[in-house]
Amino acid sequence: MRRVFLTLAALVLLLAGYLLVWPVPVAPEPWVAPAAPGYVGPHAVNQKLAGLNAIDLSGDEGPEHIVVRDGWVYAALASGSIVRMKPDGSGKELVVRTGGRPLGFDFDANGALLIADPMFGDHGGLLRATGMGESAKVEVLTDNVHGDPIRYADGVVAAKNGKVYFTDASRRFGAKAWGGTFAASVLDVVEHSSTGRLLEYDPVTQATRILLSDLCFANGLALSADEQSIFVNETGEYRIWKLPVATKDASAKKPPAEVTLLLQNLPGHPDNLMRGLDGRLWVGLVKPRGAFIDNNAGKPWMRKLALRLPKALWPVPPAYGHVFAFDESGKVLVDLQDPSGAYPETTAITETPDRLYVQSLHAKTLGWLEKSKAGL
Repeated sequence: MRRVFLTLAALVLLLAGYLLVWPVPVAPEPWVAPAAPGYVGPHAVNQKLAGLNAIDLSGDEGPEHIVVRDGWVYAALASGSIVRMKPDGSGKELVVRTGGRPLGFDFDANGALLIADPMFGDHGGLLRATGMGESAKVEVLTDNVHGDPIRYADGVVAAKNGKVYFTDASRRFGAKAWGGTFAASVLDVVEHSSTGRLLEYDPVTQATRILLSDLCFANGLALSADEQSIFVNETGEYRIWKLPVATKDASAKKPPAEVTLLLQNLPGHPDNLMRGLDGRLWVGLVKPRGAFIDNNAGKPWMRKLALRLPKALWPVPPAYGHVFAFDESGKVLVDLQDPSGAYPETTAITETPDRLYVQSLHAKTLGWLEKSKAGL
């Protein structure tokens, strides 16, 4: 018995030592998490996102960003491709294959694709694609800011004047180097060192500049109707910023007066932003709030300990389908939820006159619902 006891004691000590001192990739920063509001008010629990219609993706997955243009539905997929299809899913064809993981994308005035791909080449960047199919040409527009690499190109939107706005979600955890887009995002949010930034690329001067920095995972973005302001999601802080496009080198830690928090203390992590119809802006809450992250905001050592566990035990909240629309003043207009999370990691909505297409990071199909079901 004494030998068994000593063996068990040694194993306990080894496990304790592992949990306390084994190296992890994060150096967590303390922060103050606002008390989670729960699902109340305009975000009261509902089932309006449940029972989605589904379009088959032919074995692919993750329609993370959707654009509808000239009767075609374009989707960025996990395989590294952007495809297009008719609204019913028929006529599917390859638009471009980057070989990385295209996330946000938009079209410029000439119809070329502008793509944020964090896994293209060495560390990704802002790409431009012309042509169609396997022969499409892909070029890098920018992959650094004054020599500092863009490690996690994420959302992108093109203005009518030709300028391109995009996010570099994290300067610490690039998707290429840290196990893919989702794993890198978890590391960044857990560490909370707030190194994300909102960038502008000028195709005339070919210069890239910073509008807003010090964001905890800078994610989706959208322009205002007059294109004089821009909205950007800060995933790790549960909030959405609004700032003039003329802003230069502002910091989210000490924002100037013209940089404002439009929505904050959301019940989940905001991901993509999409302009809809009738003044609506759609945002997806890719995950609900997690009690572990909030409760240990001021305990960096606990967050380090959590990342020493197997990945299956990392403090990642469960799936919960949730998207909502707001206006440019920040008023919530529509809220759609599916507490079952049957359609996982909802990142935003792409709105057409009769449908809402639901974007997702990992879904096996492209989900959609009739607008009448959403009360629109």
